[in-house]
Amino acid sequence: MSVLGILYWLSRLIAIAAIIHVVLDNRQPAKTMAWALVIYFIPLFGVIAYLFFGINYRKERLISRRSMDMLTKRSMLEFVEQRELDLPADYRPIINLFVNQSFSLPFINGQTAVFTSGYEFFPSLLRDISQARSHIHIDMYIIEDDALGRLVADALIDKVRHGVEVRVIYDDVGCWRVKRRFFERMRKEGIDAEPFMPVHFRQFTSKANYRNHRKIVVIDGSIGYVGGMNIAKRYVSTQWRDTMVRLEGGAVNGLQRAFLIDWYFVDRTLLSDRKYYTKPEIEGGLMQVVTSGPNSTYPEIMQGYVRLILAAKDYVYLETPYFLPTDSVFLAMKTAAASGVDVRLLVPRHCDARFVEWASRSYLREAAEAGIRVCLYEGGFLHSKLLVSDDAVCTVGSTNVDFRSFENNFEGNAFFYDADMAGRLRRVYLADEQHSILLTSLPERMQPNIARRLWDSLTRLLSPLL
Repeated sequence: MSVLGILYWLSRLIAIAAIIHVVLDNRQPAKTMAWALVIYFIPLFGVIAYLFFGINYRKERLISRRSMDMLTKRSMLEFVEQRELDLPADYRPIINLFVNQSFSLPFINGQTAVFTSGYEFFPSLLRDISQARSHIHIDMYIIEDDALGRLVADALIDKVRHGVEVRVIYDDVGCWRVKRRFFERMRKEGIDAEPFMPVHFRQFTSKANYRNHRKIVVIDGSIGYVGGMNIAKRYVSTQWRDTMVRLEGGAVNGLQRAFLIDWYFVDRTLLSDRKYYTKPEIEGGLMQVVTSGPNSTYPEIMQGYVRLILAAKDYVYLETPYFLPTDSVFLAMKTAAASGVDVRLLVPRHCDARFVEWASRSYLREAAEAGIRVCLYEGGFLHSKLLVSDDAVCTVGSTNVDFRSFENNFEGNAFFYDADMAGRLRRVYLADEQHSILLTSLPERMQPNIARRLWDSLTRLLSPLL
């Protein structure tokens, strides 16, 4: 047998071994089939891609966070006990779901502000940073070394010089283009800055699994931010539409707990002092901060989406920059629409990731054919992630409606059981819809030619991997 023949059969044996490994991992069938197809038809690329992005190298290390979770429960319960908390009957099941699955406690929220652009969010953030007296905690997927990133870094350095504790978690993949000197400067000035799960071979990390995609800020334990905005100059643009929420009062304890668990993960330091938590409010709307990640027994945020969609009686509106839904979420949306619920989905007309845009097109057509009102945002790039239902419940956070957010990433969302907050987010959605076009009004998208339809279907096969 020739050398080429030996190499050919060796590559096939390696591919078969990789496929067996995929099958034995007992993933969702769709994801298993996607990996198996890639490995079988493109052996060299498929095996390499699986080695870097598919194998769960960190499974044992991630699961070790569960013991840390228990420690944090004890410290938080000691400081933030809430007596006679009245849970709304209609949403008690989903509240109990989050409590039982991830110990995400409900809190009475104080004042809440909704920001729909960086022009609103960043001045508020810088003002709150300037007024910090005890500590500042930042958990961000991306912190760019640009004019805005340096402005925030300077503000944090100033607070350290005035005796304020500053801790920063940044995702190593999200910030892989950022020069080390940017974070080294922070550290030299006294900021505790730690990367989340450092990854080597950076040329392969643009789609690496298990990333901390959260966008959380906590200041003095009494002010918090959660939503879809990272710290980067591009978020301050008229062509970038996003949503961020500012919280005050007891609800910030949920954000603080999420940060402190992540901090233990990256720094192995347990922070459980009373000063990191605030006394819950007596009056206000009810909310929960819910986190999910690949170390969770169940995908909590995805479960929350399914529960809210199926519980909707009048309407449910969703905004997401990427629409590659898991089977359970997509079935819930189609079931709600078939039941007479006004289900609406708003996505950007043009995505910032071309392959994801191609893969989502068949999903969007299927959604429109199922009676879901699909709108394409034309006012720039829509990066907002929100869901609002029945003028009673809503959620804002970092979670996209795609496989990666629901299954692979570490995400964080705030769930509000509050008519006022739901009404505000409903108005945000309807205002965005004014800058959109119906998918059904675009014949080239609803009835593409056979070549386009085949390409869309082929890219859809890879949606569990994107």
